[in-house]
Amino acid sequence: MTSPVATVPGRSTADPSGTPGPVPRLRTPRRRHSADKPRRSVLLTVLTSLVLLYSLVPLVWLAVSATKTQEGLSRSAGLWFDGDFALWDNIAETFTYDDGVFTRWLLNTLLYVGLGAGGATFLAVLGGYALAKFDFPGRRAVFAVVIGAVAVPGTALAVPTFLMFSKMGLTNTPWAVVIPSLISPFGLYLMWVFATEAIPAELMEAARIDGAGEVRTFFRVALPLLAPGIVTVLLFTMVATWNNYFLPLVMLKDPDWYPLTLGLNSWNQQAATAGGEAVFNLVVTGSLITILPLIAAFLLLQKYWQSGLAAGSVKE
Repeated sequence: MTSPVATVPGRSTADPSGTPGPVPRLRTPRRRHSADKPRRSVLLTVLTSLVLLYSLVPLVWLAVSATKTQEGLSRSAGLWFDGDFALWDNIAETFTYDDGVFTRWLLNTLLYVGLGAGGATFLAVLGGYALAKFDFPGRRAVFAVVIGAVAVPGTALAVPTFLMFSKMGLTNTPWAVVIPSLISPFGLYLMWVFATEAIPAELMEAARIDGAGEVRTFFRVALPLLAPGIVTVLLFTMVATWNNYFLPLVMLKDPDWYPLTLGLNSWNQQAATAGGEAVFNLVVTGSLITILPLIAAFLLLQKYWQSGLAAGSVKE
């Protein structure tokens, strides 16, 4: 019987034939150098803090000012509370002032967002899917038109749109706000890019081989994969429609069809009119109520929105 041969690190051993062979060495753990650690940039931290302050200070001012009365707004500091806490009274008065017109403005805004932003998202999904997955004549021309439309500001089209809707007899109606909101060039471009990366061509071919038509393939196969992009486009179009001010200002004359942006501005201008009542506390409180649905939408749809923005950033 042969005795086992001890393996010594750094030396060679012999196999049964007598030929020496290399001895495997144990790998020592690699030490982390200071260069491997994430570097901290003081300048980047300062810039980020300034952006954070720039974003939060107006919100803090709005929340604090909503707790003050009309007199308290002028006698107290902007970023600190007044002696009288009047938040609940301001909220109640906001919804009851001028026969409760604020509630109508809120419902009008929900109507414009539901039809305008929802329709714009649906059309962007259909158009982006078609441009990404189908080849047809004029596809390059459509791409050029979409890119050009993204670069055109909406205010530049307000007057031509007003003249066109005036000849059609649609001004001073909800359709004058809803129909222009249905077109979202940026949303179409975003869904085009997202659908190109999110839907594998092999998956669509498999659905077609199984006998699914184009409509069924879109709703049963493609639409679930486009969910993050849909939420992203929906958030962008919803914020744009919710904060839209110039288009309703041009199109609407009847206060009963005002959205929240136009209605709150009319309250704000009351103090400048002869015999008008200053209701700045209601303007501030109404503004706070106006942004709460947007904050809730971003918080509830945050995970879908972030994944939609990051889609396509890494190429496999």
